[in-house]
Amino acid sequence: MDLLSLLFSPESVAWSVFVIMVVAAAGLALGNIKIAGINLGIAGVLFSGILSGHIGLSIDHVTLEFLRDFGLILFVYSIGTQVGPGFFSSFKKQGLQLNLLAAGVVLGGIAVTLAVARLAGFDIPTAVGMYSGAVTNTPSLAAAQQALAAIDPEAANAASVGYALAYPGAIMGIILTMIVIRRLFRAQAEQDMQDVHADKAASALTNASITVENRNLDGLKIKDIPAIDELGVVVSRVYHDGQLGVAHDDTVLRAGDTVLAVGLAESIRKFTLVVGSRSGTDLKKLPSRILHSRVVVTHKEVIGKTLDELGLESQYDVVATRVARADVEFLVSDSYTLQFADNLVIVGEEAAVAKAAAKLGNSPKDLNHPQLIPAFIGIAAGVLLGSIPISLPGLDAPVKLGMAGGPLIMAILLSYIQHIGPLNWYLPPAGNLMLRELGIVLFLACVGLKAGGRFFETLLHGRGVYIVLFSFLITVLPILVLGVLAKLKLKLNYMSLCGALAGSMTDPPALAFANSLSPSNLSAMSYATVYPLVMILRVISAQVLVLLFFR
Repeated sequence: MDLLSLLFSPESVAWSVFVIMVVAAAGLALGNIKIAGINLGIAGVLFSGILSGHIGLSIDHVTLEFLRDFGLILFVYSIGTQVGPGFFSSFKKQGLQLNLLAAGVVLGGIAVTLAVARLAGFDIPTAVGMYSGAVTNTPSLAAAQQALAAIDPEAANAASVGYALAYPGAIMGIILTMIVIRRLFRAQAEQDMQDVHADKAASALTNASITVENRNLDGLKIKDIPAIDELGVVVSRVYHDGQLGVAHDDTVLRAGDTVLAVGLAESIRKFTLVVGSRSGTDLKKLPSRILHSRVVVTHKEVIGKTLDELGLESQYDVVATRVARADVEFLVSDSYTLQFADNLVIVGEEAAVAKAAAKLGNSPKDLNHPQLIPAFIGIAAGVLLGSIPISLPGLDAPVKLGMAGGPLIMAILLSYIQHIGPLNWYLPPAGNLMLRELGIVLFLACVGLKAGGRFFETLLHGRGVYIVLFSFLITVLPILVLGVLAKLKLKLNYMSLCGALAGSMTDPPALAFANSLSPSNLSAMSYATVYPLVMILRVISAQVLVLLFFR
């Protein structure tokens, strides 16, 4: 330390950067250490900060506060841009059911927290910290600290200590709950995991060459084939009189023609019953000038327009059959609206496909170039939104979304809208990941440094053991009770349930455990479905607990 004091001034920017980087690097290394197959992950930075603070490392208070809040803003904003495009669609079908389940977990966690605080005599700052740590939700801790700081700045440190003591047990508690539910419903869980494999195969798009044998279809246009829209099948090629051509809605079929149909396996089977029978000739393997190519949408001029408005078929004699967006592939129709980074499959002659690709952009390098102006505008708008006071009935003081909620909601809205005029809020996956990881590392390092002075005192000489034990109850009771009820009453698929439970606790290690049980992405989809709503509820609930019960 003496050598370092010769190199750095304790108040200098260089010293602050040095300390934060050392804490971050050591914490990430600590988080990678696995014990019984489980590691702390990013939470290792928190404990690295606590240890560093305990041995006397510290940085300027103003700088620490700035880095903490700035890191939080980067973290939640990047989360919002990631989940925003699918946020509103997540409330459709089973998504509504999963979100109600996750909301129940949030309310259950609040109820258990209040019960624990009253029965065990914990002060509200510590209890709120326990609540945030028990549900592994860092933004809720930040929201609680902001609310506490306005009343009693020292109380914010108590919340940090409660969070740090609760966090490790929370990771174990969520995973153990998944194991318990699997044991309780052993036969159903095993069957669910088998069904996932079957559903995955059934949900994959496929194609088939079909010979037109139904005489009623002779002279009929493709768009008029009975039930073609209901089945969700797209015809991309037609083989007529020895010539292979691109299929359009107005293409007229003749008996004996062969068509290439694209769709789900079950839809293709039903479509074949209507049209004729499977052909022994695979149209995709016939020598011809027609090919299919994947084209990335990158031109700003086409974003927000439908395929019909672009007129690709009429201008270039090509047909778009399917699109991949956010790792999900589905069929498209003329009414499909293009978004930045859509990956379209286009069928046509090579020259025509090249012209259509040029129209759409097809510049993969543009995907890796972040749009900085929209990002800065989005973050500024999020900070502004988070600073607006919101009056709620029964609360003495107004609630603010704060640095955790404002940027999150703004990012969700802007990434869902995706573009306004020339501004595009698409953030490349690599850029999003870098922003998210940098933000959470800065935040946790600062939280740990600030809490380090009191952590071991509370753990060894205070009520640390009781905080750990009662926090474990806050973690386990809501997800165990609601998880069992969801399996009994709602008959949720086990993999989907695991994803929803992990999402309701915003816990990546638990999601990683669920993903390890099956190669299916069902757990990840459920996690992503409930994550945005849970994040907002956690942020608001932490503030409400402070404003209602801390005096």
